Amino acid sequence: MKKAILGRKLGMTQIFAEDGKVTPVTVIEAGPCTVVQKKTVTTDGYDALQISFVEKAERKMNKPLKGHFNKAGASFARYLREIRLDDVSTLSVGDVIKADVFEAGDAVDITGTSKGRGFSGTVKRYGTHRGPMAHGSGYHRGVGSMGACSSPSRVFKGKKLPGRFGGTKVTVLNLDMVKVDAEKNLLLVKGAVPGPKNGLLYIKDSVKGK
Repeated sequence: MKKAILGRKLGMTQIFAEDGKVTPVTVIEAGPCTVVQKKTVTTDGYDALQISFVEKAERKMNKPLKGHFNKAGASFARYLREIRLDDVSTLSVGDVIKADVFEAGDAVDITGTSKGRGFSGTVKRYGTHRGPMAHGSGYHRGVGSMGACSSPSRVFKGKKLPGRFGGTKVTVLNLDMVKVDAEKNLLLVKGAVPGPKNGLLYIKDSVKGK
């Protein structure tokens, strides 16, 4: 991985090309992210950077985190995440990573937490078919057959059943970077990305590429 940054989803809009073609895009506030800690092979066994995002009031910080940020000389932040780059020698503690690390035309992978939808049935959770909606039908949105009775006398693993839906880590691969506004720290990415508005996102260069 050559470059990465933290951001938050602001919402979706659309932009028009010169030929009139409409492109749906997600607007992401990316950075600025401050390098709070630098890990190396000699000290930690691997190369990585710990970066912070979104400032946070001092009164909302606990004592260990206050000491961690004060040691780095960085302002207090809401998020701390670790990124593992191919080369960390170019960055030091206190350096700031901004949106201009990316440029239009880049392919990126974006990781976020999907919207939590609570306890849901199989129709909503998996898109299963429902039964007839006529008055005489006694089956509408049930889970269907649970399997044979005497053999194997159990429900097979993997049976689609109601349960907690959403709120999981999701990564969308190979998204096109349409536009980068370095002054406003904004990234415009083609298509949709996981999570609700203001949800934390992790943007990195694509593992597959174009």
